[in-house]
Amino acid sequence: MFDSLNISASALTAQRLRMDVVSSNIANAESTRGTFVNGKWEPYRRKMVMMEPREKSFNQVLQGAMEKQSQSQLQGVRVSGIVNDKTPFKMVFDPSNPDANADGYVMMPNVDLSKEMIDLLAASRAYEANVTSFNTGKSMMLKALEIGR
Repeated sequence: MFDSLNISASALTAQRLRMDVVSSNIANAESTRGTFVNGKWEPYRRKMVMMEPREKSFNQVLQGAMEKQSQSQLQGVRVSGIVNDKTPFKMVFDPSNPDANADGYVMMPNVDLSKEMIDLLAASRAYEANVTSFNTGKSMMLKALEIGR
């Protein structure tokens, strides 16, 4: 009965994390000192959220069916990790920057604001869709309870 609510709730959690990561990317789009690697500062590296379905293997479903267990314990989506984007850093000519190399170029983060805004828009739309789905499921359950009056 609560499967649809659990599925929507898992998606809401994943999309909220995705929006948080995009916000972090946007906030650090100009950060030339993101991580300290091998004695040198590297720019901030764009991060991405990896999601996957929460589902059972065939053997788990078969065992559950033979033991008359609920088939919907692991439905929904889960975040499998947050990974760094491997695209190269942008080189910008700015000899006055303290992080400039001998030629006057500064390594800038690999964050593209237009990509981030598109990702943020997609995540917020997915979040809204799941809120609508959650509310619809909730209202259907309430209407079903009213039948018994």
